[in-house]
Amino acid sequence: MRLPGTTHTDRPWRIHEIAGDFRVEDVWELPTPGGPDDLARLVEQFEKGRGDHGGSPVVRTLFAVRWKLGALFGWDGPAGGIGGRVASLRDRLPEDLRGSAGDPGSGSSPFTAVYRTHDEWAAEIANRTMHGILHIGWVPDEDGAGGYHGRMAVLVKPNGLLGAVYMAGIKPFRYLGVYPALLRGIGRAWQAGREGPGPA
Repeated sequence: MRLPGTTHTDRPWRIHEIAGDFRVEDVWELPTPGGPDDLARLVEQFEKGRGDHGGSPVVRTLFAVRWKLGALFGWDGPAGGIGGRVASLRDRLPEDLRGSAGDPGSGSSPFTAVYRTHDEWAAEIANRTMHGILHIGWVPDEDGAGGYHGRMAVLVKPNGLLGAVYMAGIKPFRYLGVYPALLRGIGRAWQAGREGPGPA
């Protein structure tokens, strides 16, 4: 379920002090019911790329088109990414968060981990169109029954006019194809993890 941006900005997340120059693009409730200490399992799921959009032919096609365009226009080369066009957000971290994400480049996710706390994880990605943050918060359920779940926020800093046009252009594809498939995949992977590994 998509949520208003205030559900992210009104919480005392550490990301606010680190990325105040980014705007909140989207906030989503994640289908990941759990207990108070389950953020680590959700982070592992993201870092290992489990529950991504790979099962959706429509989304696979959209991403294939996006990578082709990126190659054609040179959007995704190292010079446009983290440590090239933009500095890593890890350079902005206060002392108590430095090194909290472990190896930032581990896993199969295209995102690079920035930091992690007991209830919060942030990772970043950059190219010539934008610098983006994937923020996962672990929040209590509203029913007061003691359950928790994940909440995903996407924060962006578009790169000038190119970035603004790009973000506007991909918006309908994100809402109609990418996010619904992504949320279904996250939920399936989460449920599969709760049930334990299948046969080898």
